[in-house]
Amino acid sequence: MAKSDLDEALRASVRAAQERYESETEAARRARREAFAEAQRGGLSLSEIAAEVSLHRSRIGQIIEGK
Repeated sequence: MAKSDLDEALRASVRAAQERYESETEAARRARREAFAEAQRGGLSLSEIAAEVSLHRSRIGQIIEGK
């Protein structure tokens, strides 16, 4: 394989990995936000949710609000 072909294949691999990472990260953020909101709707306080995931209750509120 010529160097330019190899370089392009490596660049494409890097771009694909970055796209996967960004997609999976956003999906995980959405799932977390939905789980926290569901727990709150179900009666858990922000402090109780925070204790389960070792975050501050104010951060839980921000996550639920989508910040």
